[in-house]
Amino acid sequence: MESLSREERRDRSRTRAWFLQVHYRWETEGDPFTMQRALNATLEQRLVSPRRLPYLERLVRVFADNRDRIDAALASAMDNWRLDRLSLIDRGILRLGATEIICIAEIPGRVAIQEAVRLAQRYGGDDSSRFVNGVLDGIYQPPTANAVNRKAGRPGRPRRLPSEGP
Repeated sequence: MESLSREERRDRSRTRAWFLQVHYRWETEGDPFTMQRALNATLEQRLVSPRRLPYLERLVRVFADNRDRIDAALASAMDNWRLDRLSLIDRGILRLGATEIICIAEIPGRVAIQEAVRLAQRYGGDDSSRFVNGVLDGIYQPPTANAVNRKAGRPGRPRRLPSEGP
């Protein structure tokens, strides 16, 4: 796990808000508009700090490359909800948090959840932060659970989907 300065942590937090803007644009444009095209269109119209751009590009690429896996993990963690029924903002926040939990190893799961909850408090509805916290907590399993889960025949962190194997 990497150690970031206060400024780098702030840049990452702000980059997550940029990801939400890119995701929102991608969702509203529809097919065949890709996340990369949404990023390019956003960058043509908005000024993103050069310090934040590498992590934003990484988030966009990692989400786009793993969208099916991320959406499946979210679907398995939501009881009586479907992704397509969520608001665009809540869906984007959940996808961002799940991307970091599942695909970006140097981001601690609890940090990804905390950052997603903050975004939900800022941009979501009245119950968004609790909903986001509950869903992402269902995806994340703390490292201390690894040994116990493996002994019980259950996968450790991050939760694996049946199609992924052991």
